[in-house]
Amino acid sequence: MRIEDCMADFQIPQHLHYMDSAATSLIPEPVIASMNEYDRQYRANVGRGMHRLTRVATQRYQEAHDSISSFIGGKEGTTVFTRNTTEAINMVAAGLEWQSGDRIVTTIVEHHSNLLPWLRLRQKGVEVVILQPGPDGIFDIETFDDAITAGTKLVAVSHVSNVLGTVQPVRKIAAICKERGAYFLIDGAQSVPHFPVNAPDTGCDFLCFSGHKMLGPTGTGVLWMRDAVISPFIIGGGTVDDVTTEGYTLTDGYQRFEGGTPNISGAIGLAQAGKYLESLEMDAIYRHEQKLTKRLLAGLAEIDNVTIYGPPEIKNRIGVVSFTIDKIHPHEIAYLLDERAAILVRSGDHCSIPLMRHLGLENGTVRASLYLYNTLEEIDLLLKTIEEIARTV
Repeated sequence: MRIEDCMADFQIPQHLHYMDSAATSLIPEPVIASMNEYDRQYRANVGRGMHRLTRVATQRYQEAHDSISSFIGGKEGTTVFTRNTTEAINMVAAGLEWQSGDRIVTTIVEHHSNLLPWLRLRQKGVEVVILQPGPDGIFDIETFDDAITAGTKLVAVSHVSNVLGTVQPVRKIAAICKERGAYFLIDGAQSVPHFPVNAPDTGCDFLCFSGHKMLGPTGTGVLWMRDAVISPFIIGGGTVDDVTTEGYTLTDGYQRFEGGTPNISGAIGLAQAGKYLESLEMDAIYRHEQKLTKRLLAGLAEIDNVTIYGPPEIKNRIGVVSFTIDKIHPHEIAYLLDERAAILVRSGDHCSIPLMRHLGLENGTVRASLYLYNTLEEIDLLLKTIEEIARTV
């Protein structure tokens, strides 16, 4: 399927210009249909019965795991379904055994979800080192080489910044981690939806991402583990092979980490979202978004009173573009874009307050985040409207 042919599968772009996909993407009709099919035709719990509906539901749920594992090239690891990236990262933070003096390396560019779980471990005496990037949000690999010592237990990095759109050199970071004996966790919330990501090839031990940013339903996410080295976050129904009054024996595989009734329809929808993206081809999606991003960056650079944050060129970035207009609050800009041109963007700190303070941005930025359903015509409309707003300064 060509990207141009997919527009009919999305309802909102027929009325509005949606550019807030870094927060939550839109969802296509085939994904909605797959979830409705579960609820209408074979709604039952998984792994807990022998009647025909539960057998079908169990099979489809297993197939959803297999499908998402294939989507990220992770069949050799363990793919666990979670509610979102935040839960996946917290599962790792809670599931590893920490000792006073252990060392974690992360960055100031992180979303709160890949920062707060590590900061909380300071209560256990864990040292948390927070690295700062260059002016465009890009890290020199030497920064990680110096910070990742032999005593570092874990390194946690966002593959792509949700504020600056910058792509970090995860394979090079992974090589350092392997050499120093550290686990490596990648927050893939902004990368997995936008370009091909092969989990084993990145060299990471943990890859976390969300369904609601990749055309899937809210309340779905993934924790992929090269090796299942963490303790389960929640135990209960479905996580055990045997239970006595004296104790229990946990089961193997993803089931060990998915206690209780899961989001079955959500998992089925997430798998369908992955298939939908594959039908368009991730490389084609990336090229389409790069074309849009190039037009947007070039246009913003020509508007007086506008400042772009992150790399000014498309190299080492995706279509997450943050900017400000002198003397106008980001929330006001977002409101005016909506009111004047039905353009929907995000404004504020984007759950990255330390980064905003590092950049000296008390009120945050305006963020336009693009996806496969955006067009060059929409970019031109956005630029025209921003120029009109900027003239009022």
